[in-house]
Amino acid sequence: MDLKQLEYFVRVAELGSFTRASIELNIAQPALSRQVRLLEVELRQNLLIRNGRGVTTTDAGKLLLEHGRGILHQVERAREELTRVRGALAGRVALGLPPSLSKVLTVPLTRIFRARLPEASLSISEGLSANMQEALINGRLDIALLYNAAPSLDVDTTPLLEEDLFLVQSRRGADSSAPIPLREVADLPLVIPSRHNAIRVLLEAELASLGCRPQIALEIDSIAAILDLVADGAGSAVLSMNAVTSLGKPGAFVVRPIVEPQLHSKLSLAVSSRRPATLTQQAMIELIRHTAAELLLPV
Repeated sequence: MDLKQLEYFVRVAELGSFTRASIELNIAQPALSRQVRLLEVELRQNLLIRNGRGVTTTDAGKLLLEHGRGILHQVERAREELTRVRGALAGRVALGLPPSLSKVLTVPLTRIFRARLPEASLSISEGLSANMQEALINGRLDIALLYNAAPSLDVDTTPLLEEDLFLVQSRRGADSSAPIPLREVADLPLVIPSRHNAIRVLLEAELASLGCRPQIALEIDSIAAILDLVADGAGSAVLSMNAVTSLGKPGAFVVRPIVEPQLHSKLSLAVSSRRPATLTQQAMIELIRHTAAELLLPV
């Protein structure tokens, strides 16, 4: 069995699309399709069901996907062990960060990664926690920082810190910086992310426990854009202090503590439980812990 063909099959199966896999693998789609078909011929099994929306795995394909992930992981581990013989760690780490932390962590993490792991490569992407959790499961990410991660047998999470959430208002329109009860937040027009966002889910759940619903003025999935709109007077937002200080101009806002109850957003470091972390990924996890402890605002 050709390892390259196996890698191609795994990426197509995980992404559910030859088109997306060809882009990620940097290979022409006809060549990718031909290599996967050669694998099917060798194994005398149809591995993928092709349709207009992409591909899904057959029963045989599901079985090979599980074995293939393990095989490719072991190959990567073998490469790492060989590099250790000459005193270095190699391999690739794909890291996912929430937008509110990307601006704070990307540069220092990249700097320390290059210094400590010069023969390894790093890929950093931004995303919503729900999307990044799915990317961990399907193998597109190796490590992610997730807010309020949903429990999953496929993802292992380790708490990093808790962040208080605040009501963020334009300094031009705010008449108080005093703490505000959560029940009163329900009366304010909010500029807020869509329902997949972890803060949105938390806010709606806590308001529902009080018999309230949020008043949604605008749904925007960019935290930076939310802050711009709040500064422009379009409404208020519920965000962490890290988001305000890293993505906005703190002087443009009044930041009010939310009370009765307080809202806390839990940040966790997450990895796939399906694939043991490689040595390079383990080293990156320790770099993330150290950098986050130094740079992120405590509760």
